[in-house]
Amino acid sequence: MGEVASLGLRSTLRMVQKVEKLYRKGHTDYWLPPLVLVDRNGPVGRVRSGDSLIFCCRRGEREIQLTRAFVEERFTEFHRQRLDPFTFLPLTLYHPNLRHLPIAFAPQEIQETLGEVISRHGFGQLRLAEKEKYAHVTYFFSGGRATPFPGEVDRCVQSFLGDPPRSLPQLVNTLEEEFVEREAHLVVLNLATGDLMGHSTKIEPKIRCAEAVDQALQGILGLARKYNYWTAITADHGLLEDHGPSAGPPNNSHTVHSVPFVLVSTNGGSPQLAREGILGDVAPTLLASLGLPQPRAMSGRSLLRGEEPKADKVLLIILDGWGMGEPEHVNPIELANTPCWDVISRLPMVHLRASGRAVGLLPGRRGNSEAGHMNLGAGRIVLQDDVQIQQAIKSGSFAENASFHRAIDDARARSGALHLLGLVSDKSSHGSVDYVLELLKFARDKGFDNVYVHLITDGRSTPPGSAPDLLRRAGEEIERIRVGAVVTVVGRGLALDRSGDYMGKTQRVYRALVYGQGIPVSTD
Repeated sequence: MGEVASLGLRSTLRMVQKVEKLYRKGHTDYWLPPLVLVDRNGPVGRVRSGDSLIFCCRRGEREIQLTRAFVEERFTEFHRQRLDPFTFLPLTLYHPNLRHLPIAFAPQEIQETLGEVISRHGFGQLRLAEKEKYAHVTYFFSGGRATPFPGEVDRCVQSFLGDPPRSLPQLVNTLEEEFVEREAHLVVLNLATGDLMGHSTKIEPKIRCAEAVDQALQGILGLARKYNYWTAITADHGLLEDHGPSAGPPNNSHTVHSVPFVLVSTNGGSPQLAREGILGDVAPTLLASLGLPQPRAMSGRSLLRGEEPKADKVLLIILDGWGMGEPEHVNPIELANTPCWDVISRLPMVHLRASGRAVGLLPGRRGNSEAGHMNLGAGRIVLQDDVQIQQAIKSGSFAENASFHRAIDDARARSGALHLLGLVSDKSSHGSVDYVLELLKFARDKGFDNVYVHLITDGRSTPPGSAPDLLRRAGEEIERIRVGAVVTVVGRGLALDRSGDYMGKTQRVYRALVYGQGIPVSTD
């Protein structure tokens, strides 16, 4: 094995020691500044012309900014070095504009979604969200379609990541503007606050979040009655409802809990509904409420029981991260003052499964916004990327992927290196360290050992403070494989930013990967 492999576990343990020192200075996994391995000659394992890089993350909305910095010819967000020749391989399709790249696992095409059916019948529709969830009510809700359907209007308001509830009044005001301006038979509205604040490890922000969402919900229901809309209320996944066991550590991750579904008429009543279902049952229910036929591609079932309502227009409210709690766990929603939700909770309510196999994820896997919105819009269980990738690993076809072969062959032909950029997590919806490890085995079996590993610490899907242990375990596996060395470690908040902060976040990661700018970690 080569010089890179000789670094082995040693480079990872040096990174672990530096992370632990940064903890003592107040740094966290999510916002960990870039750590760069150096030896007596300077930074080790930087991305250069002639190299290949595989971005071992999936989903897309958090991967776009860093991907653009590497592949976009007319990139103007910050100055960068032109890498030519260079091969960049995304694990999945992060955005339709990136279809020209050699995607390892191409997306499936989902037809006959709720939005497509509404459009085909000549009805108008509105999609409304704040910036953080705009892609979820448009691209993901439409089954991976980037352009609006005929008759579809998409609106977006500003996100305030430092104070998420500030976006709620804007959403309510924009909704009323649209009601006045045009008639839409279907309105899809996402309230992102529950997801944005539900990741906190403190109970007070979560309670404040539930109360702010409840106040906005009160206003939205008032507008729905005023403009004669039936209102369906649900969520894409659980989070806010679970602050963890009463005697245990706080939870800041998505959950496997079910989510609610309620259908409210224009006069505040509700039809009879099934007791249980899945997110894929929502679209058939809305079509039945509007008196529209369900296409054959929708395998979900209507949740209506008894006489079907006669709704002219339907407003679908997605309370992002608003799940159903469980006994013995602290529930911020129950602790909050939520008079509107209290009334809604007394209506006929369905508990929808929103995680694992019910939304096309691996068994027991927590729900996420991408899977949630995609299942809601598709009206069926949509197989997610993690299942397809896991199946490929299990069957052995992962190593047969032509894109992976090309990335290594390109680097070999140019006397370059292979770089693997991935998430050091086993639970995140954005990826797993398993992908990096499988690709290291793949490179070893192809006789290619000039491989560098760049790891992103999580801090959302993993417990706070768990990065050292996860890094250590990854390093031990890399040592067993005998190919590769960890040369960069950086937090998810910087590497997977989706707020558009190219200068403050994306540029720092790019400069660490390419120029070796960051906190030095010595190999000695």
